[in-house]
Amino acid sequence: MKRVLMQAYVTGSIQAVERYKKAFAAVIVSSYLNENGSYYHCELDIEGEILAVAERQESAVCGNVMQFCLHYGEGNEAKIRRAYETLQDDAQILVPLAPCDFSPLMTDFIDAYGVRWCLFI
Repeated sequence: MKRVLMQAYVTGSIQAVERYKKAFAAVIVSSYLNENGSYYHCELDIEGEILAVAERQESAVCGNVMQFCLHYGEGNEAKIRRAYETLQDDAQILVPLAPCDFSPLMTDFIDAYGVRWCLFI
């Protein structure tokens, strides 16, 4: 596994990122915007650790604003496919396993136990 990072889904992502930058002397290392100008995905470097922030969407489970993001790195597609295939039963698939803006392979889902996962290369 290449890295594990923290992910928070918030209402007011632009304001939250600015506040986190100030609170933690954080620096934006990558970001992607939604059509409405809020963050689809924004990674902040906080002393070498990543906090990813995204705008909370209506479809998010109320009260569930945390996610485990596992960044496997190139050559580990089989690990992602195995995890996805193992956990997809009774899961709420938010983003099916496919390429996206920041990864050649990515998925986002809430498993049968209520844990939200983002797995990507």
